[in-house]
Amino acid sequence: DVQLVESGGGSVQTGGSLILSCAASDQSSKTTCISWFRQIPGKERERVSTISRGHGVPYIADSVKGRFTISKDNAKNTLYLQMNSLKPEDTATYLCAAKSSCLFARYNYWGQGTQVTVS
Repeated sequence: DVQLVESGGGSVQTGGSLILSCAASDQSSKTTCISWFRQIPGKERERVSTISRGHGVPYIADSVKGRFTISKDNAKNTLYLQMNSLKPEDTATYLCAAKSSCLFARYNYWGQGTQVTVS
């Protein structure tokens, strides 16, 4: 089955930067649409950014627009999230998720997450 493994989290000071990675075990149609989510305990999971292997402009949430950038390296089956100008409110567990189409609501595959702490 598809496995997603996140890495790159850590602790940074306000204004700092991190690059998160999500390595996918599968580059088939199962992972055509890949997203970054973040989860803060007690709060609803937030979709941060989405990118498709096909057409379309990547989605970036308003809360991170201008600071975060999503990208992918198809040769490495890896998704990235460049996070700049980090704020304490960006503190969360960041997870990547994949599905076969961005038109579908449900994500079929999830990683375990990587913790980002901004202080």
